[in-house]
Amino acid sequence: MRNTCDANMMQCGSTQDLTPLTEIIGQDRAVRALKFGLGIKNHGFNMYVAGYPGTGRKTAVKNFVEAQAKVQPVPSDWLYVNNFGNQYEPKTIELPQGKGREFRENMKNFIENIKTALPKAFESEDYVTKREATLRGIENKRKQLIEQITAKAQSEGFVIQTTPMGLLLIPVLDGKPLSEEEMLALPQDIKTKLAEKREKLEKEFSYTMRQLIDMERQIHDTLKKLNKEVALYAIGNQLQSIREKYQAIPEAANYLKAVENDILDNLQQFAQRNNEAQQQQLPFSMPWMREDPYKKYEVNLIIDNSETRGAPVVMETNPTYHNLLGRTEKEAQFGALTTDFSMIRGGSIHKANGGYLIISVEELLRNPFSYDGLKRNLKDGHIIIEEPEERYGFLSVKTIKPQPIPLTTKIILIGDPNIYQLMFNLDPDFRELFKVKAEFDTTMPRTDEKVKAYAAFVCTLCDREHLKHLDSGGLAKIVEYSSRVVEDQQKLSTQFSVIADAVRESNFYASEDKSEFITAQHVKRAIEEKIFRNKLMQEKIHEMITRGFFLIDTAEQKAGQVNGLSVMSLGDFAFGIPSRVTASIGLGREGVVDIEREAKMGGPIHTKGVLILSGYLSDRYARDKPLSLSARLVFEQSYSGVEGDSASSTELYSLLSALSGIPIKQNIAVTGSVNQKGEVQAIGGVNEKIEGFYEICKARGLTGDQAVMIPESNVQNLMLKEEVVNAVKEDKFSIYAVKTIDEGVEVLTGKKAGHQQSDGTYEKDTINYLVDKTLQMMADKLREYPLLSSETNPRRTEDRTHN
Repeated sequence: MRNTCDANMMQCGSTQDLTPLTEIIGQDRAVRALKFGLGIKNHGFNMYVAGYPGTGRKTAVKNFVEAQAKVQPVPSDWLYVNNFGNQYEPKTIELPQGKGREFRENMKNFIENIKTALPKAFESEDYVTKREATLRGIENKRKQLIEQITAKAQSEGFVIQTTPMGLLLIPVLDGKPLSEEEMLALPQDIKTKLAEKREKLEKEFSYTMRQLIDMERQIHDTLKKLNKEVALYAIGNQLQSIREKYQAIPEAANYLKAVENDILDNLQQFAQRNNEAQQQQLPFSMPWMREDPYKKYEVNLIIDNSETRGAPVVMETNPTYHNLLGRTEKEAQFGALTTDFSMIRGGSIHKANGGYLIISVEELLRNPFSYDGLKRNLKDGHIIIEEPEERYGFLSVKTIKPQPIPLTTKIILIGDPNIYQLMFNLDPDFRELFKVKAEFDTTMPRTDEKVKAYAAFVCTLCDREHLKHLDSGGLAKIVEYSSRVVEDQQKLSTQFSVIADAVRESNFYASEDKSEFITAQHVKRAIEEKIFRNKLMQEKIHEMITRGFFLIDTAEQKAGQVNGLSVMSLGDFAFGIPSRVTASIGLGREGVVDIEREAKMGGPIHTKGVLILSGYLSDRYARDKPLSLSARLVFEQSYSGVEGDSASSTELYSLLSALSGIPIKQNIAVTGSVNQKGEVQAIGGVNEKIEGFYEICKARGLTGDQAVMIPESNVQNLMLKEEVVNAVKEDKFSIYAVKTIDEGVEVLTGKKAGHQQSDGTYEKDTINYLVDKTLQMMADKLREYPLLSSETNPRRTEDRTHN
């Protein structure tokens, strides 16, 4: 009735004497799968860790992965920098571990230096001298040309006048330039003569004007060349020192060259110290006027592994689209949203790149677009930062599109086994991307080796959370409680969160008693107190039974009536309750009718169990005659529906009792399912069911003849409370284990079931004999009613056709 644990087998005075646990216990299959999944590097071999909450799957996987990651190489750093060719498509640079931060600091220092170096170079006396010397020679030539064309014009009676449209030749008469009105008033022959002279002079001036334009261009090119030389002198050494550090990295070298070219092409932005001050003085300066011209030379370090040891391990607890895959931040300026490469922010997939990313699949599926975005990155083999509203066409705006980063992250999803089956069946991409399944079991064998490992787990828990250690007796009770949790004498629970809670609660009562260790009494009290906190509903139901609101007999004998057992679950607490099952019989062809099903209160599994009863009756009693029976089965005072087949044997016992007329002992409650051959099959919740009936009998007074009958195959599931075990030892309560319906009916009625003889009949006055006799009598009687024997209830015909 209970597989007790001997405190002496612990071979320790307390868990304080043990070595803390350093590995996952009870999950050999999952560990092998984890090792395989972490070792294989091929595309698509990401992992799904399947297991139920409380098995320690998250903590175990994280610790296991971290141990594997320590010995693996540290991945590269990644940076986003400005693309000077197209600012809307920032470029990436890959650098060895730690070099990313160094490169960022180098560029930061470079920017700070050129902020002073460039203006200082252009304000120096040497620059001013060279600039003036360069311009002086060209300016003298320009002046000479202007003087020559001016003299030529004057000799022909014209003066040169500068206008917005260019140089104009104005006629002179009597030393005075003529206006337009005066020109029109001149005689025609004089106007013709002046026009001819002007045309001739304009042809001669065109060549001179081209020379002047060339001189302007020469001045511009000469100044530009001079400015570049001065700027290169100011920044060249600094850039060269940075370039030498990263010359082996083409992307970095190309970027530094692009920075140099951009500075040289935009020297006017940096030449004056007071540019920024002048802009700030403008009363209505626009956003682009306040923009820092040096910002585009900054470096955005998106993946920094400078302090990482081994491969990174990241557990994302809130996998929203942006938290998982990154985003581009935006800032509002005068009602407009702006962004650039410096506002790119990485997600957890960036942090884990080159390592491992652990995600709860329930949280992943709960966040819109996250799973789809993760799949897209895994299929492409790159990390793409893209706004979801643009990806799915909800909104189209001009924004940046960062260059993708190669993805080498191993994704580990942790979730429920049922979700794995749904995703595997409904999503073809899931099968291709998550090819490794590591399944955590809820139980492990209760061997001496595993019990010692369990003790090491408790030691680890006590050390980690600074709890009192358990003595050997307390440890033995924890082992027994673990078997109780899984309802198996040969198993231990791997739902370590439940066991850990029991240790924590026991620690509370040990602290109250000021005990040095947690003892067996403290563990027992913790378990009992937890039950007491949750058993209000159970006590209410027991009260209604003892006061007669629910009709349950625990004495006497009645035909066609049996006490069945069921389990009520309240989420965190389950308990057994008895229910009266009754059967009524009459002539007819309807067979066994399930009233619960007719009332639409029975579930499909319960309906199946009832239909099996018809198969049993036909196989056992109707081989030589038609089954002429109309029987009704019902759970009395059932108001919430019935599901499961654990009461099918109970229903059969009540039916056999009704057919034989032999009463059934009401002091024995029954549970167990049955097949068509009359074999009693295992059911769940056997401990709760036994204890539920025991509590009712205890409230009414234990008489010694009260009992519960269970399937023999459920004996190995018994981990009953010590109170029930003691009651059985003291002959105050009993438990019967049966293999077949014949064995069960003998226990319930005290009469022999009866074996079938060679002629097909049963031993006289046995249960089977009486049932067979009743069915024969009913078949004979039915022949007296031709209409009843030839017609079948339309509804039952419809049901059978449907089934």
